[in-house]
Amino acid sequence: MPPLPEPSPPPLHDGALWVFGYGSLIWRPGFEHAGCHPALLSGYHRRFCLWSHHYRGTPEAPGLVLGLDRGGACRGVVFRVPAAAAAEVLRYLDDRELPDGAEVVYHRRVLRVRRLDAPGSPAVPAVTYVANRGCRLYVRGLADAAVAQAIAQGVGQMGPNRDYLLNTLHHLAALGMRDRGLARVAALLPSAPELVPVL
Repeated sequence: MPPLPEPSPPPLHDGALWVFGYGSLIWRPGFEHAGCHPALLSGYHRRFCLWSHHYRGTPEAPGLVLGLDRGGACRGVVFRVPAAAAAEVLRYLDDRELPDGAEVVYHRRVLRVRRLDAPGSPAVPAVTYVANRGCRLYVRGLADAAVAQAIAQGVGQMGPNRDYLLNTLHHLAALGMRDRGLARVAALLPSAPELVPVL
């Protein structure tokens, strides 16, 4: 059996690994970082486009999770990770987003993002995870009402699907950002006690 290839080195820029977060990474990164900045990614938008049978739902009542899908733009955050921690953080992110033996729902990509707190500065190449349109869990053309229904009923290993949506909206708002697509879905959820945001 041939030996496994060596993992590729982390893509560093200015002595750091940059990581773009657009969903739960915004409010639960799970790794140490030297800075976190509001950022803009062009060419992709945030969308509930992936079924979740484990983290935010079950096979019987699947939930939905966010992915980056083609077109538009996405506001989120970019983390700066010192070079000394880059390889460890990249392994953590791959384990989180690309777990062994699971459906490959994301592709790891390096895309250029602009820091919104440093106007005029050059874009930085950031690691992020883009929806795999070829996987069986990718969702096409689901109406907002159907998205809201799935999110309202989804509960998985990481808790209720609605908490995932509402936490994302809450933390985007704290950054002065608004996602109209997510807000439309949230407005269609059945009423429930107000979420206590995850800090």
